[in-house]
Amino acid sequence: MKAIVCTKYGPPDVLQLKEVEKPIPKDDEALVKVHATSLNAADFETLRGVFIVRMAAPRKPMYKILGTDIAGRIEAVGANVKQFQPGDEIWADLSAYGWGAFAEYVCVPENALRLKPASMTFEQAAAYPQAAVLALQNLRDKRPIESGQKVLINGAGGGVGTFAVQLAKYFGAEVTGVDSTMKLEMLRSIGADHVIDYTQEDFTKNGQRYDLILDVVAYRSIFDYKRALSPEGIFVFVGGSTAAIFQALFLGPLISRTGSNKMGVVMGKPNKKEDFDFLTELFEAGKVVPVIDRRYPLSEVPEALRYLEEGHAQGKVVITLEHNNKI
Repeated sequence: MKAIVCTKYGPPDVLQLKEVEKPIPKDDEALVKVHATSLNAADFETLRGVFIVRMAAPRKPMYKILGTDIAGRIEAVGANVKQFQPGDEIWADLSAYGWGAFAEYVCVPENALRLKPASMTFEQAAAYPQAAVLALQNLRDKRPIESGQKVLINGAGGGVGTFAVQLAKYFGAEVTGVDSTMKLEMLRSIGADHVIDYTQEDFTKNGQRYDLILDVVAYRSIFDYKRALSPEGIFVFVGGSTAAIFQALFLGPLISRTGSNKMGVVMGKPNKKEDFDFLTELFEAGKVVPVIDRRYPLSEVPEALRYLEEGHAQGKVVITLEHNNKI
């Protein structure tokens, strides 16, 4: 089978399209033919070997084949797999299961698999598993949003952000989306009540206060966010600089214990059936739909990663493995 292979840290140029051995499922796994996958910031962060990645794997990437989001069809199942059978269409997040989505086939443990909604194309389904679930859990799990609350999403124009804008609107929030000039019109089109161009305005210094701030690309001091929160506001961190990660992990809980604000990280729980079911309901109701910017074939994963890393993507970047899966 063909796969994009990663043997060392570096820019997307180090990735190679190679013929590798087709995997054989273990007793508790299914062999999935990948029809589509999508990119996440974790892909290029792992490829580049950012500090927190090298803490776990100092010399070379932990996984030979990157990619976590998949939508595909089961080709074979192991002896102990009971809930799925060949022909089933599935979607899943492989971030806790060895990655491997940038390939024609991947083996996935049964407990990570979820049946793909028939109403979604493979490309649409591939956009959801990591980004939509992260958005949902970060908006909901510390404290449910109440109707009329003010929610700000920084990095609103990317994969997690575009899902977060739509989810916050569904929950009844007044939503402010922050991103670059080129993404503001798109943010309005998916429901943002207010937009801020980060190149022109710093939302932590404009005097506005928010009940919840979700930052997908954090780089500020945690105390800057605190200044922009309402008295009992919440700040949740999804991704960003190494300094921001450590502040959110270590200072966030301290601030939360000593004051009325809650600040920190929501530890993601991938592949929760109730989350996938809820997101399916919202998709079928037209309330939350994936924003797909570009599609690339498997052979062009390096180019797709360069595009995503440059920060220009509006929503998700999807990799298609079959020509007949176009939306």
